[in-house]
Amino acid sequence: MTRILFTGYAPVHFVCFKPLFDALCDQPGIEVLVSGGIRYLDSDRVRQHDTAAMYDPFGLPPGSVIDVADLGEIDVDILFCSNTKPIKPRSYGMCVEIFHGLSFRNRAVRSERDAYDQYFVIGPYQHRRLLQRDVLHAGDSRGVRVGFPKTDRLLDGSLNRAATLTELGFSGERPVVLYAPTGAHNNSLETFGEDLIRRMGACTEWDFVVKPHDHPKAAINWFERLAPLENEHVRVLRAADAMPALHACDLLISDASSIANEYLLLDRPLVFLDVPELLAAAAGEDDRLDLETWGRKGGVIAPDASAAERAIADGLAHPEALSHVRRAIARDLFYNPGTATTVALDWLQAEVRLSV
Repeated sequence: MTRILFTGYAPVHFVCFKPLFDALCDQPGIEVLVSGGIRYLDSDRVRQHDTAAMYDPFGLPPGSVIDVADLGEIDVDILFCSNTKPIKPRSYGMCVEIFHGLSFRNRAVRSERDAYDQYFVIGPYQHRRLLQRDVLHAGDSRGVRVGFPKTDRLLDGSLNRAATLTELGFSGERPVVLYAPTGAHNNSLETFGEDLIRRMGACTEWDFVVKPHDHPKAAINWFERLAPLENEHVRVLRAADAMPALHACDLLISDASSIANEYLLLDRPLVFLDVPELLAAAAGEDDRLDLETWGRKGGVIAPDASAAERAIADGLAHPEALSHVRRAIARDLFYNPGTATTVALDWLQAEVRLSV
């Protein structure tokens, strides 16, 4: 029996591993476990992890969820993580990094990631950045060209747009716009995002979905705060997995979130809400911010809510605009679009001798 463990501290971390979790659970001779949990500070300001809060919404098989307090008694063959510093069991044979996204801020590309034995690299662009930061070196076999299993469903035909819209309470008669901001300080939701949502609530030309970041830096419960803005045309997406909504929408609005790059795989219009203070802070921290290679070139930049509303209308009217740029960016950002999970399983079979 090969034992595999995934750990993380935010729901999106597990969303990135879930395609592999599901595939591995179907194989004989493999036990797949998960642990970690949503991070919080207890009354003594000590960081803790709420395992149940993170995994209960996913309805995982009985016995597959290990409370983080019990990790000290767990030994596994392979540890998968999608955060910088692994949440570790007592022992493991191999530690594999699966990144939980790729944005032009490149916050996931850190030299601290030398704790990992293998890296499931998302695409050529990220591979180059890992080389530049000396996480990997030329010819390094630790950089496995897998791609991003999380996004396979955008392309493999498994998602049903009509069913997703029905779950959201929309008829499908109007175009659907998804707004998914990043969670860093001074993101668009903290600046003029709420103004935009109010405008969308008064607009009858399209339906609007808001997906707050699942672990924002600011201590704001956006799900509660935005609930009063919901109406027949506005929904707040509370599901941890944004892929069905991303697949269903006709246009995406973001600011500096990695979800914007994921949306490029669908070659549909993008609007970036400008966040100059956030970008200035990222630029002042180190050299990872990259607006020159691709940055926001796949979409239209809107400096305020009024400009964003106009950009939405233009994007829906002319979805073919910037298509050639979006497709070029997607080719550079993603290995194996639509089949990354299969590539990961093939690698495990070849390199780790799993019977998959």
